[in-house]
Amino acid sequence: MGDYAGKVVLVVNVASKCGLTPQYEGLEKLWRDYGPRGFVVLGFPCNQFAGQEPGTAAEIQEFCSVNYDVTFPLFAKIDVNGPDAHPLYKWLKSEAKGAEGEDIEWNFAKFLIDGNGEVVERFATGTVPADIAPKIEALL
Repeated sequence: MGDYAGKVVLVVNVASKCGLTPQYEGLEKLWRDYGPRGFVVLGFPCNQFAGQEPGTAAEIQEFCSVNYDVTFPLFAKIDVNGPDAHPLYKWLKSEAKGAEGEDIEWNFAKFLIDGNGEVVERFATGTVPADIAPKIEALL
């Protein structure tokens, strides 16, 4: 995360075969609209929810590029819950609980982090990216 110090960051666990997958379009719009001002979307593919992200890193990248013209950073597939949860997600979940507790409920849960590296808010999976825009604007 050191590469993103000083930036406003939206961290999202993503999946290619989910009913919420069209959110990629809105996430990309946020990245394009606010990226030049110090904002970044970080996508973390996760296959923990009904096997909705079965592909390899290359397959995921190609799917996102071809179908949603995604240019924001996508990382290696990780676990967000359980004993093998990535340390980033362990920290995010400890900083901002969800409606059902600490665990990530489903694909496309979102965490907004300010330029000081503090978790500002956690958004439920159904929160469309456009609804987060005013909060991003306020932090920039």
